[in-house]
Amino acid sequence: MTTPPILRLGTRASPLAMAQAHETRARLCAAHGWDEAAVELFPVTASGDKVLDRPLAEIGGKALWTKELDQWLGEGVIDASVHSLKDVETIRPDAFTLGAILPRADKRDRLVGASSLADLPPRAVVGTSAPRRAAQLLNLRPDCRVVMFRGNVATRLGKLAAGEAQATFLAAAGLERLGQGAVGHALDPHEWLPAPSQGAIAVECRADDARTQQLLAAIDHAPSRAEVEAERALLAALGGGCQSAIAVLCNHAGGELDLRAALFSPDGAERVDAQIRFAAGNLRAVEQLAADLLSRSSPAIRALFEGQE
Repeated sequence: MTTPPILRLGTRASPLAMAQAHETRARLCAAHGWDEAAVELFPVTASGDKVLDRPLAEIGGKALWTKELDQWLGEGVIDASVHSLKDVETIRPDAFTLGAILPRADKRDRLVGASSLADLPPRAVVGTSAPRRAAQLLNLRPDCRVVMFRGNVATRLGKLAAGEAQATFLAAAGLERLGQGAVGHALDPHEWLPAPSQGAIAVECRADDARTQQLLAAIDHAPSRAEVEAERALLAALGGGCQSAIAVLCNHAGGELDLRAALFSPDGAERVDAQIRFAAGNLRAVEQLAADLLSRSSPAIRALFEGQE
């Protein structure tokens, strides 16, 4: 008779999501002294992986990455869901809680197709579907033209190889988890700010499931949690959604957190920056930073934060 698994983990079925689920399982088994069979993986093809010809904001936003897993989690089919946290909506159902944040990987973006932004040829065509990447690129290189790139890492690299664009951006953490860490060139995060929660794997469970929360607590990484909680608090305070161009970087510095953020107009012509150092957990300071950013933003930028998730 087969022994039932101790924990059932849901994940998207994409190669990167599966790599993240395998990492989560390995950490759980190491922390608890389990055999690999103690954690069963339940892959699902998410809605966001099915429609690739339109921007995410047009077809339902970040909820398309979590919808199927949320249903399974709510119904008790799985005990927890593994997510790339930057793809998870800022406001989540009260029925769920973030049981663990794994040690955060490389937060940077990598530029594929050129060794630096300065080395992009004049009027280069660059593929991305992320408003943050598009606006930040146009802010630094207004001569470039952005075309939409959606799909997993292999799909986007394939589009690049097919000549649909001369360059694109990919998250360094995702490339590393796929064993492709040498692809492209890392962009300096002080010059090119990443997405909120980039590089962070989150494991979500039911808020009323004390057993699973206790099991997940063994792999929770407090420093990474502090960073992403601050970055997500900024998103919540801004009210930004999928169409909002928000870039943010939070790092531990001298016993405190240092957070840098920038908001952009869609065309990249306008940019507002702010920076703050604060004690971990002091999310009020983050809310004040958000208010400061919006107070200094133009109508073109503020319009992206009105009535959005």
